[in-house]
Amino acid sequence: MKLKKGDIVARPSYQCDLLFRVVEIFPDYVELHGEDMRLLADAPIDDVVLVSEKDRTEHEKKSKELEEHSYLLFRQDAKLMKQRGDYQVTSRYKSESEYFELRGRVLHIDGDGLYLRKCTELYNKLGVPVYGVHLPEHEMPDQIGSLLKMVQPDIVVVTGHDAYLKTKGDERDIRSYRNTKYFAECVRIARKHSWHRDELIIFAGACQSHFETLIKAGSNFASSPDRVNIHALDPVYIASRVSLTSFMDRVSLSDVLRNTITGEKGLGGVETKGVMRRGMPMKYE
Repeated sequence: MKLKKGDIVARPSYQCDLLFRVVEIFPDYVELHGEDMRLLADAPIDDVVLVSEKDRTEHEKKSKELEEHSYLLFRQDAKLMKQRGDYQVTSRYKSESEYFELRGRVLHIDGDGLYLRKCTELYNKLGVPVYGVHLPEHEMPDQIGSLLKMVQPDIVVVTGHDAYLKTKGDERDIRSYRNTKYFAECVRIARKHSWHRDELIIFAGACQSHFETLIKAGSNFASSPDRVNIHALDPVYIASRVSLTSFMDRVSLSDVLRNTITGEKGLGGVETKGVMRRGMPMKYE
């Protein structure tokens, strides 16, 4: 079997449960990135098989169904939040004045360029202002400070790929994780920029990341409480929920996790206020 970068493969030792993209090829193993999940893995050459076009199409169909389900749930909740906002801002429907919304701006730093493109498309679809940056995880701590000064975001997402490596040590040891240490350092730097959890909202983590370390470092939301894989688009739904929630309201943890594809086994957080501000009257030019 001749492999090349960009090939879509699966691992027979894991019953071919996930699809991966080949990113690097070495003499006896390959480095893989999850096609839908934010997972980074090394696999022996003999534990990798090319995925047929038929199997890939079937997988993409199932993945799309999951993504559409989360999108519809999010839109339903967003509609209810807007109706409540209409009621509050327009004096319980007695006034006909129109109002405008200043939605929270997101700085999304991603270790995967393809995922960044998918995430940016979803932010735009949801009407959330975003500035996206692709950086390798190990470079993120060196760049996040200047990015925060330049973008001045309300919400920061620091994500990419991660994995817990059993061969490296105990699950409680951050050194046993591929990239959690870089995500945690980014959170600490961001908290020096703005220490209050309701002034700068932070999501950090990827597949199997050390959740407790990221929360203690200062994240509002993080992955992965049960060290499971998370979907590439999960951080978008969390950041967007905060962006579209009024600063007068708290973000419901149960609701925000319900809107994600992975759910509470892969994602968690602390009580957090929204960042959107409404104003009136609406002026048309």
